[in-house]
Amino acid sequence: MGRRRKFEEEPENHDRWLVSYADFITLLFAFFVVMYGISSVNEGKYKELTSSLGSAFSGIAKEGEMNPASSDSDYPADQISVSPSLIHSLPLARLQKEKARREQEAISAMLSDLSKSLSALSQNGKINITKNDRGVRIDIYDSLLFNPGSSEIKTDAIAPINDIAQVLMPTSYGIQVEGHTDNIPIQNSQFPSNWELSAMRATSVVRQMIKEGIAENRLSAVGYSDTQAIAENDTEQGRAKNRRVSIMVLYKPLNSPTQEHTL
Repeated sequence: MGRRRKFEEEPENHDRWLVSYADFITLLFAFFVVMYGISSVNEGKYKELTSSLGSAFSGIAKEGEMNPASSDSDYPADQISVSPSLIHSLPLARLQKEKARREQEAISAMLSDLSKSLSALSQNGKINITKNDRGVRIDIYDSLLFNPGSSEIKTDAIAPINDIAQVLMPTSYGIQVEGHTDNIPIQNSQFPSNWELSAMRATSVVRQMIKEGIAENRLSAVGYSDTQAIAENDTEQGRAKNRRVSIMVLYKPLNSPTQEHTL
């Protein structure tokens, strides 16, 4: 008989890889738990970061704004994750601010040109330039434009209207010409009431601006009769202020009431 083997050979274990796989899955799970814990930011700190980044990219730093890197944050600044959508929205916000800045510069330049062109009439109280949240308003009092009860523009008034048209021509703003009267009724063969008179006076100014070269699709005419008085109708002086044609340069049309500021 042959000799028996001193040691029995153990059978080969084909499931040994499961141990390594289980260890790998455990480590992977722990890794994602840690990553999730690092990336979780409370809402307050996230808003601070968003505001700070917005100011940095726009080039306008607001005084007193908290800096997440220097504040007593719950998380270090280098561990706060930023949404890609936030980064993508920053250039758009910067472009919008730049557009608003250019519009303000264009409006300021237009106001300066109008003030220079109409300075003499403004000093004599014939024209008043104001600004509100609808746009720029140029009030031309009817003593300069029309004879009493008439909608035909005086010869001397054509030059000021043309000066206004020349300033507004290079711009792209809409222009609304508004006719206004006092509260004294008018009734003749041409105008049954102040409504017709105010509308026709506005239309006459529109026609003159078209002759000077303003595009027709930028212009509109409206008559308000005595419904939008700017002074009391109890005195002749107040009624004279109410009889006017207003040229509104509409850079921001609104339906809400406006508050005017004399320039």
